[in-house]
Amino acid sequence: MSHAAANAYARAAQTVATPRDIEAQALLKAAGKLQEVVDRWDDSTATIHEALTFNRKLWSILLSAAIDNDNPQAMDVRQRIANIGTFVMTRTMELQLDPQRDRMKSLIDINRNLAAGLSGNG
Repeated sequence: MSHAAANAYARAAQTVATPRDIEAQALLKAAGKLQEVVDRWDDSTATIHEALTFNRKLWSILLSAAIDNDNPQAMDVRQRIANIGTFVMTRTMELQLDPQRDRMKSLIDINRNLAAGLSGNG
């Protein structure tokens, strides 16, 4: 597929994607970045911190949405997302201070599982 065709396809996909689809795609992107760090572990702090920063920014957005009073989700759903988000943010910050390959798996799993749930695949 040509680059122009791929870009056109991506633009069309974005126009029909639901907010849940977009959230799932963002979570999978974050999980992919973290998985790449794990797969190519070389203590390259730039790559590690870039993946962790992306994850932190994404979860900052998800947490902000969860605690927003205008959020239409039930309070128990919002609370569960906030609880997961608090764990993710804490773990992400810990790993930014002290990167450890084996501790990345929980972040990857959470992102993938939540994405699967948003996509209806979980």
